[in-house]
Order: sequence, then C-alpha cells, then structure tokens
Amino acid sequence: QLRHLFGSAVPAFPPKFYLAMTKSMADERRSQLEQYLQNVTLDSNITNSDVFIGFFRKLQQDTFEIQTQGAFLDVYLADGSNIRLDIQTSDTAQRILEVTFCKMGLSRELIKYFSLFFFQDRDDGALSVVTKVAEFELPYVSLQSMKELHCKLGIRKWYMDPSLDTRLMDCRASLNLLYMQAIQEVKRNWVKPTEGQMQELEFLQKNENKAKFLELIREMRFYGYVRLDPCICDYPEEGCSADIYVGNNEINCCIKLPTNQTKEVSFKINRLRSWQVTSLGATKDGEEDTLELRFEYNDSGTWQWIILYTKQAFLLSSCLKKMISEQMMKAAKGGQKMEIKMPESTKNSKKSSIQEKQVIHSGFISRKRFLVRPNEDDCVFEKIREEDL
Repeated sequence: QLRHLFGSAVPAFPPKFYLAMTKSMADERRSQLEQYLQNVTLDSNITNSDVFIGFFRKLQQDTFEIQTQGAFLDVYLADGSNIRLDIQTSDTAQRILEVTFCKMGLSRELIKYFSLFFFQDRDDGALSVVTKVAEFELPYVSLQSMKELHCKLGIRKWYMDPSLDTRLMDCRASLNLLYMQAIQEVKRNWVKPTEGQMQELEFLQKNENKAKFLELIREMRFYGYVRLDPCICDYPEEGCSADIYVGNNEINCCIKLPTNQTKEVSFKINRLRSWQVTSLGATKDGEEDTLELRFEYNDSGTWQWIILYTKQAFLLSSCLKKMISEQMMKAAKGGQKMEIKMPESTKNSKKSSIQEKQVIHSGFISRKRFLVRPNEDDCVFEKIREEDL
C-alpha cells in the first residue's frame, strides 16, 4: 500500500521465510524489519499517512495484546501537575497532544513547538528524560510495555534554539508551559545562573513576572538544553564519566578523567559529520540493553569517532536531528543552499549527509557488528514472536 501511494520513495519490504526458521534466521528477519521501518520513517510524508499510522497502530496493539477501548491517561506538566484525559487506547501521540492542548487553550499553530516525552523521577530526586514519543506512537500502549521503568508521560517544549521562545510569549498557555519548565530546570540545576542572576530570578518569580523571568533566563548558561543522565565516554580516553548537555548547536560534556580531574568539552554541531546508535545487548541477564551513540567529529582537522555509552542514545539522536533541522530552516530563510544526500540503504551505505560546501551531518545506523535498534520510534519488533516474523 505504501509503495502504491509513494512509489520508489518506499523501500522494498523484506521477503518472508516460508520454511521453519532457526534462531539466527529469526534474528536476521527481525533485523531486516527494523531496518525497513527505519528507512521508511525517514520520510515524514510517509509517517503522516493514514496507511502508515494504521499499520503501526495495529503493530503496536497486536505486539502488546492491547485492544482498542476507552481508558484514562495522565499527561504531566513540568510543575508536577497533571491533566487526566479520557482517551482510546489506540490514540496516537499526536492525537493525545492535540486533545491536551485543546484542554489547556493552546493555539493549534503552536503545538509544533511541543512534544510528548517519557520521563522518570529517580530515587535521588533527579529527573530523567527517557525518550521523545513519536507522533505515530500509541502512548497508552507504550506506557503499558514500560511498567517496570515507572515512566510518566509529560509535555516539554521541543526545539533546541532558545531564541524560539519569543514565538510563544503572546499566548498565555504556551507562556505558562515555558515558565513551568524553566523553573523546573533551575530547581534541578540544569541551568547555571550566576549568584546575581539567581537573585534576579527569585525576585521575578516572587512577583510572578513570567515574561521577564523567561527573558532573563535565556541569557543563562544551558538554558534550553536537554540534560542527559551521567554516562561513560571514550574521550579523551576510555572509561571517562561525563555529564552531557545538548542544545544551542552543541554537545557539551563535563568529563571526569581517570585522574579525577575534570575537563569541559564542547562538540559543535557544524563540525559533526555523522553518528550512529547501536544496541550492544544486555551485559547481564535481566538488565536493560546497553546503548551507544558514536559520532564522527572534526577535531583540529582530523576526523575521529567519539563514543557515548548512554541509555538515552535515542533521545540524544533526536536532539541532533532537531538541531540539524533548525539549522536547515535558518539556512533556507537566509538563502543558503543546502543539499541533503540520503543513503539508498542503511545496510549498504556508510553514511547519509547534509552538505553545505562540506559535510556537516549524517544520521545513520550500522549493522556491521551488532544487531542495532532503529530510532526510538521503531523498537517494537523485538517483542514479536518468531512465528509472526
């Protein structure tokens, strides 16, 4: 059906084995299906089509054996409050977002600046943003499949350029959402104000001057960034721990060296050529899969691969894609020409790239060494029984 609608833009569906499959054959089939879905979801025209949404809806519901029926779903805001929705279990994230914002009185034109996320409140009081929810994903079904992680569904702004705040200031509902998230990030020490700036913020918060509060906080370090949980990296040497902030066209890493010294490094997005997310499997029985995101970076004229071992690899990948898309929009408005070169197949191609005189980005997935999960939107195939493949 997709090929009938979109022609050659849709890759050929992987052939099915009709004889009894061995475990290795089933793993290969699962890998092919994951890769197919990864390739298909590169095109937003396809993922927004009724055919694709219907296919993915059925796939999720069948995989987790959840029938369409009425249910309640809580959507959390940054201040800890929640909005309870009366939904269908088959409602997509886009539908959930639209209904939530309708209840809040947010203009439909501004919905594109926000998204749904799964997050966890950790035992130590820290907030962990697990992943962004895909527009065609079924949040109710996903939450049921993630019960052991104790995740919540929440709304956060979804752009990496802090200056875009200005487009949301004239709407009371969007202003309130930005204000709640900004206060949360200050309390959790995601934003790094000076002592004087902190006093000004406290004064503005006490007087409920939300617009001035947001105007001031945009000047502060790491405002508008996504903070990842502490992770392990191989830069500048193996086994270093790192605190990572992603935003404003950089990956900022505060790295703790084996000598207990700290080093702050900023990886600029325009010097990053390519990246890939890889699943390394569980290190021990019962543990979650280990993920890595590696990116190719131009360090003083030399290209090198830098690896981050983080469970939030898919979230980081989404942030990189978002920063690239925002750069492309700015370039288009400025009249700069940017060429997008996509691979014919992620299995046979080393990279895809966005070029502006030189290559500045590539998002791809390699299956050379490991069975790799596709992006955060496409991980359902692992749950399918072998006889269904």
